[in-house]
Amino acid sequence: VSIVPMTLSHLDGVCRIENDCFAHPWSSQSIAKHIASPQTCYFAALEGGEVVGYGGMMVVLDEGHITNIAVHPACRRRHIGQALLEELIRHAKTNGFAFLTLEVRASNDPAKGLYRKLGFGEAGRRPKYYGDEDALLMTLFL
Repeated sequence: VSIVPMTLSHLDGVCRIENDCFAHPWSSQSIAKHIASPQTCYFAALEGGEVVGYGGMMVVLDEGHITNIAVHPACRRRHIGQALLEELIRHAKTNGFAFLTLEVRASNDPAKGLYRKLGFGEAGRRPKYYGDEDALLMTLFL
């Protein structure tokens, strides 16, 4: 698996993963806007030329807010999500970010374990952030 900067050529694959992974997926137009924005940074995980995962963040000054990390269900448990998150962290450090933040479903134990493994700590809770469930706000200080 290789991790590369995301371009519009990855859009179809990203949309497939988005639809497979989320109850309320982003539209292709919304994803395309994020890919093209100078205030975002997105990476795609490729295997055999196919998108098997992606991750990205919004950037405000020296802060990064991770918006999505998703891996195709058939490709999970192969450390692809970790590789994407490590690339986002590497980008943030290289560009002098002060910290990264993200929200995660309170019930998503695998994701919370990965974030903690890479140094994120719980910084708060957003009640009903996902409508039916609270989100934990997690932060990694760089």
